[in-house]
Amino acid sequence: MYIKRHIEKVLNSPEFLRGAMAVTGARQTGKSTVVAHVFGDKGLNAVVLDELEPRTLAKTNPKVFLAKHKTPLFVDEAQYAPELFPYMKAHIDKTKEKGVFFLSGSQRYNMMRDLSESLAGRVGIFELLGLSMREIHGESFCLPFVPTHDYLSGRNEQSALKFDYNEIWRLIHKGAFPELYSTPELNWGAFYNSYINTYIERDVMKIENIGDEVKFYQFMQAVAANSGNLFNVAGIAKEIGINHPTCEKWLSVLRASNLIYLLPPYHNNVMKRAIKTPKIYFLDTGLMAYLTKWHTAEQIEAGAMSGAFLETFVFCEMLKSFYNAGIDPKNYLYFYRDKDGNEIDFIINFNGKLHPVEVKKSSNPTPADIKAFRFVEAASVYERGEGAVVCMNDSVLPVTELDNIVPVSYI
Repeated sequence: MYIKRHIEKVLNSPEFLRGAMAVTGARQTGKSTVVAHVFGDKGLNAVVLDELEPRTLAKTNPKVFLAKHKTPLFVDEAQYAPELFPYMKAHIDKTKEKGVFFLSGSQRYNMMRDLSESLAGRVGIFELLGLSMREIHGESFCLPFVPTHDYLSGRNEQSALKFDYNEIWRLIHKGAFPELYSTPELNWGAFYNSYINTYIERDVMKIENIGDEVKFYQFMQAVAANSGNLFNVAGIAKEIGINHPTCEKWLSVLRASNLIYLLPPYHNNVMKRAIKTPKIYFLDTGLMAYLTKWHTAEQIEAGAMSGAFLETFVFCEMLKSFYNAGIDPKNYLYFYRDKDGNEIDFIINFNGKLHPVEVKKSSNPTPADIKAFRFVEAASVYERGEGAVVCMNDSVLPVTELDNIVPVSYI
């Protein structure tokens, strides 16, 4: 069963069409399925570079590879043969055609680096995470989450998800990989066990010779347990007994394969006491739950990590809302923390305004929960925009004149 993805609208838009179109994302987020669904009527020739024979030809004789596989050509796991990209560039420059090459890959940073060097200005690069709440519920609303009056009104008018407290925790536990929804009879534990084994055996080993697979699995568990916290390389390295350089390398592996995101802090010359260390987030709460051994939604909701799970889930949904609208979130999403311990979970820098966002498990937050929002007003470069307390309430309610309680389902 195919589940409609919001990024389809972006991929279909002439505004975003380039000579080459690349969709990146973690393993099994639906990249090749989306490309085949959106561009299948073009009669794509598809080649998977996970397979040794085509990968060998693509790497050793890319010119012959492209002569053998006619356009429009879809190359899956294209990061394994960056040797193809200069020849694709030459073809695009010669023919001036758009929509000639379609690429997908599960190593975002490696692929983006190679594409940026070889196909600059000729390739559109799009990120696909797991299913969003909106996609799971078949909603058409696809604006990026910014808690303005217009956004909240539009979200309400276009029928925001019917709020169900228990369903949010079920979604957090289940995760967002499409196969878990298109094939609901899949066993949750077996799916994630297989996912991790395949990821380590097929993806990790191609990025970095990690040596000790057991240690790397423990490393993944430690990172998952730190989701939503400051990026503490020394602490993670000490916890599992590896050295600092190894920890740095392994973190770069998780980043390259789209399993984690480093959220930068917001600071400027006025914010003298703002820290400059990023926060780390796992990009799928189901995988995070499996790694940290929370086996049911009820355990997560009642457990010591419930706040971290909810914050990670909200962040992932915010991130998806930007990516699915064709917007790279790296210039928009931040957090704030200073040396005195004042913290704002997220800051959205959008249209010249800073929008503070706090995540609370409670359904009845108070003005005391957003007292740190005042630190945004110290950022004189930008105007303070509307803020939000994202929580388990079932409707939008005012907290202050500028800030609202916003249901999780409105993201």
